[in-house]
Amino acid sequence: MSVIALVLLVLTVPVILVWSSRHYLIHRQQTGNEVLCPESQAWTGDCPLVSVIVSAKDEEANIAACVESMLAQDYPNLEMIVCSDRSSDRTAQIVRELSARDSRLRLIELQHKPDEWTGKCHGMWTAASASRGQYLCMIDADCRQVSSRTISVAMREARDRGADLLSVLPVLEMRGFWENVVQPVCGGVMMIWYRPDKVNDPAKPEAYANGAFILVRRIAYDAIGTHQAVRDKLMEDMHLAARIKQAGLTLRVVQSRGLYVVRMYTSLGQILRGWSRIFFGTFGTLKRLAVSLAVMFLMGLLPYAVAITGLSLSATGAAARGWWLATGIVGSAAVAMQLSVIWRFYGLTEARKSLAWTYPIGCIVTLAALVIAMTKHRRGATVVWRNTTYSRPADR
Repeated sequence: MSVIALVLLVLTVPVILVWSSRHYLIHRQQTGNEVLCPESQAWTGDCPLVSVIVSAKDEEANIAACVESMLAQDYPNLEMIVCSDRSSDRTAQIVRELSARDSRLRLIELQHKPDEWTGKCHGMWTAASASRGQYLCMIDADCRQVSSRTISVAMREARDRGADLLSVLPVLEMRGFWENVVQPVCGGVMMIWYRPDKVNDPAKPEAYANGAFILVRRIAYDAIGTHQAVRDKLMEDMHLAARIKQAGLTLRVVQSRGLYVVRMYTSLGQILRGWSRIFFGTFGTLKRLAVSLAVMFLMGLLPYAVAITGLSLSATGAAARGWWLATGIVGSAAVAMQLSVIWRFYGLTEARKSLAWTYPIGCIVTLAALVIAMTKHRRGATVVWRNTTYSRPADR
């Protein structure tokens, strides 16, 4: 029994050290990393045309807020093109009505998707091909600008940083219980592979972008082959970012606050389906998914298992009681360190700090999403996105 307790101790002590190091990373994020906000410096001087492009499929619930909040931007030289991709609802009608009131807005309606393309890639490429801007601003239909300065601030950031592709990360709008419990944890999994400091380092291979807001110079977009080069990819934002770095161009990812929000999923079922697709498309390989699964279990759930097991066996007078007491104490210390980090992390990402205690629940659901993503690697597996079914090779 003492051998088992020793093994658990050996596993748990590094977990404490890793969680402790996360306090340092959060401190660096708070003090050293720039966050774009409405008070950030805005664009000055001549204003090149920015083409905002959106691919929307059955987005009648979101498209009006997306379009109206973007057309309310203070950037003076802007056009917006919405591509309604095989929508069966009122998406196209809503955009058509809005375009009648603002000449900067255009609607393109697509009735079919080429077999070798994913729907979003085809819609974005079609919109980009019809645009005239020196810069392309790619956004998702479920994004809502809460500031009129988003484009101006992003353009200034791209110019000052020399960014060929700038991705401004969203603030997640989370209303329901499961949104608040699971989505911050899922977002944290992405940090395992894509830390912003590494993504922004030209010498590092890590490449990441969030399709909710991508500002790219057209010359760079053309240089990497446009969406044609990633036409079969479900997570086209990640692949565009990778091609930018591979081409020796400058990639930058920056956090935001008070610029725009996105509500990704509203129910537990949507969260599982959506994040399993994101994990599958982002991590790409079964090995990366397996590593993510192992890390999530060791860092997220092992401390609780060790604390409960050690303290319980010690209290019941099991053999090697002293070893089990030590194991329980170390496990409890790991839990305390974890929750203190999560409390600070939730504050950093504008999640509900009061729900930090639900982190292990979020871990369990996130593990389930990772397992679902792993099943997509089996022979003959498919991925369903926006009521379109794609075969597994589509994002390899």
